[in-house]
Amino acid sequence: MPFIPHSETDVRAMLKAIGVQRIEDLFDEIPAALKIDQLRQVPPGLNEMDVTRLMKQRAALDGTPLNFAGAGAYEHHIPAAVWAIVSRGEFYSAYTPYQAEASQGTLQLIYEYQTMMTRLTGMDVSNASMYDGATALAEAVLMAERCVKKGPRKVLVPKSVHPAYRKTLHTIVDLQNIEVVEVDFCHEGASAGGIDPVWLAQQDFGAFTALVIPQPNFFGVLEDVDALTDWAHAKGALVIGVVNPLSLAVLKAPGQWGASGSDKRGADIVCGEGQPFGVPLSSGGPYFGILACKQEFVRQMAGRIVGRTTDLDGKQGFALTLQAREQHIRRAKATSNICTNQGLLVTAATIAMAMLGPEGARRVASTSMTNTRKLRDKLCAIPGVAPLFARTFFHEVAVSLPRAAHDVVEQLARDNIVAGFALGEEYPEYENALLVCATETKTDADLDRFVHALARTLS
Repeated sequence: MPFIPHSETDVRAMLKAIGVQRIEDLFDEIPAALKIDQLRQVPPGLNEMDVTRLMKQRAALDGTPLNFAGAGAYEHHIPAAVWAIVSRGEFYSAYTPYQAEASQGTLQLIYEYQTMMTRLTGMDVSNASMYDGATALAEAVLMAERCVKKGPRKVLVPKSVHPAYRKTLHTIVDLQNIEVVEVDFCHEGASAGGIDPVWLAQQDFGAFTALVIPQPNFFGVLEDVDALTDWAHAKGALVIGVVNPLSLAVLKAPGQWGASGSDKRGADIVCGEGQPFGVPLSSGGPYFGILACKQEFVRQMAGRIVGRTTDLDGKQGFALTLQAREQHIRRAKATSNICTNQGLLVTAATIAMAMLGPEGARRVASTSMTNTRKLRDKLCAIPGVAPLFARTFFHEVAVSLPRAAHDVVEQLARDNIVAGFALGEEYPEYENALLVCATETKTDADLDRFVHALARTLS
């Protein structure tokens, strides 16, 4: 972005206009004892060539590890065109598009994003967007409470939901008199790794507002979403789906959840993390959250919503709808939280999805699933390694090791391999379990390198 500094003449003119001699006179209220004459710990300035060399050296310290970690953020290929387009000034420095007459390009892109998300999720309306998947879940729960209005202010959340999502949910809703009941998942047998609908039907939770259903869950396991959806609706509760959007290229859309022969009402609210589409890992963020719902709940939806209309000349146009600008600055009374940064990431996701198309997304999802199954089979050929759960999974799987997974992760890091997520850090009963993921970016040689390194570590 161009930057034009003030000249000495400019500075003198401004100081004269406000009646002071020096810039330092503007800070004369600061005691002299608190002032320093120079920044002794700041090194001298460097020229462009030296700065470039230094930054390359610093970047090299990060290395290029072979990554098999997922746990909510995934390494996918991002076409070079995605961020080349996002980095254009029209998108990169654009402010929140309150003024429709000056923001038609941004508004149209957001509208296209919303359309793509509604098609993926099977919902009627999508916003654009939330801070991340964790806050999207919290907003979905708050939204559910507003939709029900009168009730017990209680939500059921399986422990198979991402631990960070559950922690964020507690942080946001605990002081709003909303009870979060964490429902344990099955630990043994054919249903291990997910919620057993038969067991759930035998429990008495009393009245509750909503049931949260992760698909896939934190362990990569696919939940029995049809049975869980029907059970919640039979209890008069809403269903909140927490999804990986890439998985929806090959899995049933939340809007279609429900067993055959039921009312096929589907999920009522859908949320999740949008990072798999076009957003790099970036040391943990920034990412963006997905939030979508049925038409009947749209007035309680948090976040920015763009609508399509026609002007007086009959030409197509786009504008923010259903919410006044002031809605976003009402603090505790607001039903929205947005930020321009998330709009930028939505831009990347929209471009990535447009480049992939439905078939491309299916190929990425299918290849990721295939690679993870290959990896599971290769790992389980190592003595002492076995699948932790028998249930069907998407592109992430937990395996049991003959020793503490945390130690294994630390050792493989020395081989420049990110081995996965040690489940014992969040689930103490699974201290020897490792959660691994292999996306479309992994080759057979990558899988073999990981397997051989793990075999050496365990021997």
